[in-house]
Amino acid sequence: MKAIRLTSVGLAAALFLGASAAQADQLLGTYVARISERDHQASDGYALDSAAQVVRQDRANVHRHIQTDEEDDIDGWFTTNAKRARFEQLLNRPGAMSNSTRSAILHGDPLIEVEVYRESVRVRLLD
Repeated sequence: MKAIRLTSVGLAAALFLGASAAQADQLLGTYVARISERDHQASDGYALDSAAQVVRQDRANVHRHIQTDEEDDIDGWFTTNAKRARFEQLLNRPGAMSNSTRSAILHGDPLIEVEVYRESVRVRLLD
């Protein structure tokens, strides 16, 4: 009987910790963006060499340069350069996007969806 109680307590603790972790990284929302040729270049014209930089530049083009593609949603999270710098850090974390997504962004013009969480982001291809 004691083993069952310990297992139940262990299970309850695991569920509680899991719930706490999920709350800490709560989904804030999503946005859709077309990655276009202009997103592949920094504001001063040099070519970007990572998918994270390209996705960040897309948001800079939306918020700072008011250069949006037809399919670009406006987001409320990456409105300043400091917020976009943090965004790029999150994009570089393992699990933010698959290798195939990184390649498609770096070498093409895909339509993407970005899920924005408190402590992370996730990017997936829509086409």
